[in-house]
Amino acid sequence: MFAAVIDTGSFAAAAKRLGTSTGQASKLVSRLEKELGVQLIMRTTRALGLSEVGRAYYERIKGIIEEFDALDASVRNASGAPSGRLRITAPVTFGTTQLAPVLISFAAAFPDIQLDVSFSDRLINLVDEGFDAAIRIGQPADSSLIAKKLCAVRIVLVASPAYLEIRQSPATPSELADHHCIVDTNFNDPLSWRFKSGDRHQTIAAEVRSRLHFSNAEACLAAADAGLGIARVPSFVAGTSLRAGSVRTVLSQFEDEPRGLYAVYPPARHLALKVRVLVDFLADAFRGQPAWDNGWT
Repeated sequence: MFAAVIDTGSFAAAAKRLGTSTGQASKLVSRLEKELGVQLIMRTTRALGLSEVGRAYYERIKGIIEEFDALDASVRNASGAPSGRLRITAPVTFGTTQLAPVLISFAAAFPDIQLDVSFSDRLINLVDEGFDAAIRIGQPADSSLIAKKLCAVRIVLVASPAYLEIRQSPATPSELADHHCIVDTNFNDPLSWRFKSGDRHQTIAAEVRSRLHFSNAEACLAAADAGLGIARVPSFVAGTSLRAGSVRTVLSQFEDEPRGLYAVYPPARHLALKVRVLVDFLADAFRGQPAWDNGWT
């Protein structure tokens, strides 16, 4: 923690890097100073500075930490075959419908890795909760994590042919005000649906009203399939129904920019081999146009 404070320039930044609180970061450095019997960091209200002994200590400890990290990585990867427990978290719907088959293939390819997969729509702190990696949709908000983009995830509007025959398909996003909309509350702003303007140069938003709210995209799709309105769902959820013709896309010419699908993991000087092979495997599995977008676009 002491080295991280010096590297980042603040207790807050060091705490974020190592996945803890600012208060805990300060306590750890104070405990170190107490054990050594010296003041390592000169604290003021506006800045942090190293004492003379703190500077000498930092120069020595930094090299030791780097050597330890290198030793740790070499021991973990000494066998040349990835092994050990690998904890992964992913969103529920994407995890069960798209990720699980890929992870099953991964488990077959790497029999010495013990997979522990948690499907949850909660934003999990990987460091605090002991996860090695996560699959996330949308640009990761936590800049302290390393993120590798795997593919694009489209967000589409769909409705059943029966609904569109009765109500007619909206010609512009503003016409959604006259339609029954089915809302997925997992979106950050579920009642504000984003689109690209006809010339693709501007982002526009349409405020929608709904009597049907679900915190699950599959439930939203099922409601649309039943003719209850227009749903806004990821294409990996709607793909099968679109190919079958039970739903059709709506306002496709105004479709918003796709989100990204990312593999994210905490930074490390020497990435564990089990995490590296997972990320490479996922990148290969999701390369190019995703399979769920085939056959209807």
